[in-house]
Amino acid sequence: MLSFPTARAVAPVSRDISNIKVQTGGIHRWYKNINKQGIGNRLQCPLVGRVYECVQRLVSASQAEALKPQTRSVVNSLLSGALAGAVAKTAVAPLDRTKIIFQVSSARFSAKEAYRLIYRTYLKDGFLSLWRGNSATMVRVIPYAAIQFCAHEQYKRLLGGYYGFQGKALPPVPRLLAGSMAGTTAAVITYPLDMVRARMAVTPKEMYSNIVHVFVRISREEGLKTLYRGFTPTILGVVPYAGLSFYTYETLKKMHAERSGRQQPYSYERLGFGACAGLIGQSASYPLDVVRRRMQTAGVTGHTYGTILGTMRDIVAEEGVVRGLYKGLSMNWVKGPIAVGISFTTFDLTQILLKKLHQLRCNGR
Repeated sequence: MLSFPTARAVAPVSRDISNIKVQTGGIHRWYKNINKQGIGNRLQCPLVGRVYECVQRLVSASQAEALKPQTRSVVNSLLSGALAGAVAKTAVAPLDRTKIIFQVSSARFSAKEAYRLIYRTYLKDGFLSLWRGNSATMVRVIPYAAIQFCAHEQYKRLLGGYYGFQGKALPPVPRLLAGSMAGTTAAVITYPLDMVRARMAVTPKEMYSNIVHVFVRISREEGLKTLYRGFTPTILGVVPYAGLSFYTYETLKKMHAERSGRQQPYSYERLGFGACAGLIGQSASYPLDVVRRRMQTAGVTGHTYGTILGTMRDIVAEEGVVRGLYKGLSMNWVKGPIAVGISFTTFDLTQILLKKLHQLRCNGR
């Protein structure tokens, strides 16, 4: 026989939902008991039915309220990561385009030749042509950076809980693992957009008019598999790049907090930490970046590259180890630290801003 609370106990609950919140524990257990025994009996008592509905709404609201902080954290990470990627890539787009052009050609790289290429492009096609392909870059970078930064925050939380460091700085190995997993997650999801961006960067405007045109022509002329050409070296390069970048940045922030006593570095310090992270991460994975670009653009450069080792062998045979596999690295030492520094700094500052705005909104209620 199912027993219900007396009318005296139920009356104040039915008058004011706030009274239920005071006794959430007991009523929640009673609510679960009703569910176990079936809800048919409670429909025979209007008063109990009213209480049941009130409790049902309260439990649903409590569950939603419990999800809010985590959901808000994910949304904040996505927004902050998207903005960070867009600002950083736009700032270095001319240098990035120039680097890709040298990577996919057999021309010898030097700072002087890079400057000449930029200047000739400016004279021939105008100032904005230096940002050609940046729209495709934004289409790729915004979701890539959003997913990467958000995934990194979630992996840090999961690994922190697993290793017993919830809310604290992770030990070295989980710290490296969180960055590598975040980069891999983002690369797997957004890779075709990276392929399109590389094609637009190395071809004249007449060949591909927009992003959709690139997708259509590649699919029709080279097959859908081409959209994932160079995927393996990309993943092999992302693992050390993203892992070392996030690891270096998080480690420098941790060391700074321990030595200075300040949990939040100044903006210029964040830029410096990010620059070091970019320098180390990109230097470690650069040869695979060259291989990836060669494989991505093989359809428009007249080369045929099948495998990673085969591509490396062809590059070394034709251009040598340093001048081939590390072509454009000196430009990357200029571009990379700037981009990564801006990216990490923008992400952190945007996160702080969004948290402050949320606090102000809560205090204003």
